[in-house]
Amino acid sequence: TSRGGPRLPRGEVVVGDGSFLITLEKRGFVKAGLWTPEAVMEHPSAVRQLHMEFLRAGANVLQTFTFSATEDNMESKWEGVNAAACDLAKEVAEEGGALVAGSICQTSMYKYHKDEARIKNLFRLQLEVFIRKNVDFLIAEYFEFVEEAVWAVEVLKEVGKPVAVTMCIGPEGDMHDVTPGECAVKLVKAGADIVGVNCRFGPQTSLQTMKQMKEGLAAVGLDAHLMVQSLGFHTPDCGKGGFVDLPEYPFGLEPRVATRWDIQKYAREAYNLGVRYIGGCCGFEPYHIRAIAEELAPERGFLPPASEKHGIWGSGLDMHTKPWIRARARREYWENLLPASGRPFCPALSKPDA
Repeated sequence: TSRGGPRLPRGEVVVGDGSFLITLEKRGFVKAGLWTPEAVMEHPSAVRQLHMEFLRAGANVLQTFTFSATEDNMESKWEGVNAAACDLAKEVAEEGGALVAGSICQTSMYKYHKDEARIKNLFRLQLEVFIRKNVDFLIAEYFEFVEEAVWAVEVLKEVGKPVAVTMCIGPEGDMHDVTPGECAVKLVKAGADIVGVNCRFGPQTSLQTMKQMKEGLAAVGLDAHLMVQSLGFHTPDCGKGGFVDLPEYPFGLEPRVATRWDIQKYAREAYNLGVRYIGGCCGFEPYHIRAIAEELAPERGFLPPASEKHGIWGSGLDMHTKPWIRARARREYWENLLPASGRPFCPALSKPDA
């Protein structure tokens, strides 16, 4: 695309956006369980505001809020939702020179009947709206099965725009035991320009999976841009299915929220691994996106607008009247802090239900 094509090939960092479903559920605009994005029509100002917050925090890409917005999930509403989602993302992106990515995700159909033609048709219906609205590029995200992710890539490649694909898998691979390395190879061979992971697992686990994807591609001499959009929650106790199997999902996850400093570490480690598209998924608030942009400001050469209201590494505290709070205005303090949860009778880790 004219605005976005050269960014990754030039080695630039692309900062993604963050959480929509989980964040808008907390704000009262999305119903848990269904997890569908009719808020784009019912409460457009709420969706617009969240796009704006991510843009201000430093996101270079605004994804259309079209997760699960397929005909099989939303019946007659699906087309209006996809169109409205594109309009909202485009309207905000134009205020800050960001790119708009049309987003599709796995279908609920695949698990029950692997009907390639029907599933591809669901993807194609969404794609037709994205093309009509002229999004900048396309993302297929949140796939548990590489076979279905490959089908998504094959459909998205039909229109000549750049295609990114991220799977919601951990280091153990997809739900048919295809390793992360093998998944990456299949997706690049299908034509994906950018591959990676999103959702289901926290920052550290997601980066372990990315390392395997990178190694898998290198082993067969394939090259692709790498992308990571992890949860904003710590989930070292996850099983293969990720955070949805933890007993706290979805209404008791707050004690697991990453700090802004955790996310600076994630951004730096992702960058050092060679990942150049770095964003977030569920639980990733605007201040987490700002943390990515601040950590990578030396490489990018600028800070996001939201940094006007944030002292780097807590430097804003240096004016405080209490000396022990002034003493926190430094990197070493926040980098080495072990934050307490304030819950003396709670375990540090849980056991997944599956």
